Amino acid sequence: MTAKVGQLYGVAKAILDPLIRFGWRLDVRGLEHVPATGGAIVAPNHLSVIDHFVVGAALNRRITYVGKAEYLDSWKTRYLFPAMGMIPIDRGGGSAAQRALDAAARLLESGELFGIYPEGTRSRDGDLHKGHTGVARLALRTMSPIIPVGLQGTDDVQPPDSPFPRPFRMMRVSFGAPVDVTRYADRVDDRLVLRQITDEVMFEIGRLSGQRYVDTYANRSDSAEALPAETARVEGPAGEPRRSSAEVLSSAS
Repeated sequence: MTAKVGQLYGVAKAILDPLIRFGWRLDVRGLEHVPATGGAIVAPNHLSVIDHFVVGAALNRRITYVGKAEYLDSWKTRYLFPAMGMIPIDRGGGSAAQRALDAAARLLESGELFGIYPEGTRSRDGDLHKGHTGVARLALRTMSPIIPVGLQGTDDVQPPDSPFPRPFRMMRVSFGAPVDVTRYADRVDDRLVLRQITDEVMFEIGRLSGQRYVDTYANRSDSAEALPAETARVEGPAGEPRRSSAEVLSSAS
């Protein structure tokens, strides 16, 4: 049985934050852009499995993510991730997208921070990839600001497929000015608006992270020689294509 979502967030943060700051050099910039109260979407680039913890350590507020239910299958993450505020979502069912969107919306409407990676999965080549529109859809539904975040160095601490983080290296978390979506309040179902907001967020993330932007999804490939998709993408019913958290949110109506 898993721990209740978020019930140990304060304890886990009290333990992990000093550990992260002792084991690595953490440079935090732009924290003044994160509102002290009220709901907001935190949207970082995604380079490493440790990104959740690094962003959490940089913040003075609790942050919650929607994550794949498969994390609960591993003894290493079964208790830690839910205790740190991850809401497990089974993305195999047809209503999974709506459940993910509803869970995120409830958090934002109750005044909490919600984290989502617009790329949908980790970048294995170090580039910043095209964002899924789930972040924009969620922002428009709740009229929440989107805070772009640029992560640097987390992939050096724990590269893809590396089992353990490497100590005493530099990581940087840069928070950007919030993207205000209220100007689109009368166009919440406009697909062009969803793409425009998402692209604006990705531009700001790239400016903060210093990454090269490529206009392809990180979890899709047009080449047979491309790296395999991130394992966080789970297979849908009857062999349907695998979907990331961002794709799940994007597909909700």
